[in-house]
Amino acid sequence: MARPRLHDDALRARLLDATSRAISRGGPDAVTVRDVARAAGTSASAVYSLFGGRDALLHAVGAEAAARFAASLAAAPRTDDPGEDLLALGLAYRRWAVDEPHFYRVMFGPRPLDEPADEPADAPATQDATFRVLRDAAHAVLRAGGAPVADERADRAAEGLWALVHGLVDLELGGLLPGDAEAATARYESVLRAAGPGILRDA
Repeated sequence: MARPRLHDDALRARLLDATSRAISRGGPDAVTVRDVARAAGTSASAVYSLFGGRDALLHAVGAEAAARFAASLAAAPRTDDPGEDLLALGLAYRRWAVDEPHFYRVMFGPRPLDEPADEPADAPATQDATFRVLRDAAHAVLRAGGAPVADERADRAAEGLWALVHGLVDLELGGLLPGDAEAATARYESVLRAAGPGILRDA
């Protein structure tokens, strides 16, 4: 008799979580089927049954990280104020990273794990759908100023904003910034409000 689907879904989630933790500690090369299975409380054969092998497991955890990140951005509130919408995306970025630091490391580690087969392995992250969400939000802010906006300008603004939020989040996750969680939240929003308009203007 086949295993219940609910059982498979729960086990799959545990295996993806265990894999994300292994990647967060040592990168993709640190992942072994045996260690992931042990951490998830199952057998290596279950990993092969659900994913087919180590490479497919790595691809699946990359896809899971990308899906979770995209969902966090999609959940950011949308209003009739492009500036506040852009800030909301920045806040959602940090919130997801703090809530799911292991999947964050998977998403933004040195080696992309979820690239479609028809895209080159060295395709820049700026081609990802999640980056386009940020780019479109930056474009909306620039367009709200009333002047025509070239796509290249919106791209530069989005790249600068991404560097800002990513750098702050990386420092926080690395324990390199002072203060507790409340202080970190206040500092992050304050920096975005102070530096974001300058990045948009100078783009």
